[in-house]
Amino acid sequence: MTHAMLKGSNVPLEATTVRAVLRWTAGQGVPDVDASALLLGPDGRVRSDEDFVFYNQPRHPSGKVWRLGKKRVAEGLTDTIQTDLPGVEPGVGRILLVASADGVTFDQVPALCILLYDAAADGEPLASFEIKPETGAETALICGELYRRGEGWKFRALGEGYQDGLKGLATDFGISVDESEAEPEPTASRPLPPEQPTTAVPQQPPAYGYPQPVPVPVAADLAFRLPPQGPQFIGR
Repeated sequence: MTHAMLKGSNVPLEATTVRAVLRWTAGQGVPDVDASALLLGPDGRVRSDEDFVFYNQPRHPSGKVWRLGKKRVAEGLTDTIQTDLPGVEPGVGRILLVASADGVTFDQVPALCILLYDAAADGEPLASFEIKPETGAETALICGELYRRGEGWKFRALGEGYQDGLKGLATDFGISVDESEAEPEPTASRPLPPEQPTTAVPQQPPAYGYPQPVPVPVAADLAFRLPPQGPQFIGR
């Protein structure tokens, strides 16, 4: 039986591998939504930029938290984060489950909800939470969190919003975002390259499910780069 949750409520988790599915209704004018996760230490902040699992860094170095990617289902579209709870490093006490839309407010995202499943078993969700943004002007939301309680784990429904997007949310929890690289430059500010007489080589498609990572020049500051967001939906 699915536990329907209210904002601020929590539920214990008996499953060892949890699949957190972010789901919304697709349609004309509905923005692309991305799921991500932040692994927080005892001080409530990430231990390093590697604790940010998102569309351009889809798997945590520990291998215990990762994105499964987007799918089309009968109810709409989904993006999913999966976590192997017993394998999460002892230094991680909370895992935030985040939804973000690239510069578009969540009042344009209908029927947004998060569903928690036992990844090792088929059946109904363990818990569900219908996310209703407080103002509608949010461009990023903390949907909920997985957190330690004694020897086990629990899930808490949150629905807390940010109006400055994934960049602002990530910065609040200790991710070092390079302001100059967080957003693409306007097209008009870039000089056009000279024409080449040789035949152009067709651009290769991105790797399945995710965009190609942005290369970092050797001489550049190696601070964490947050690339432009979405869309990355792969129809199935």
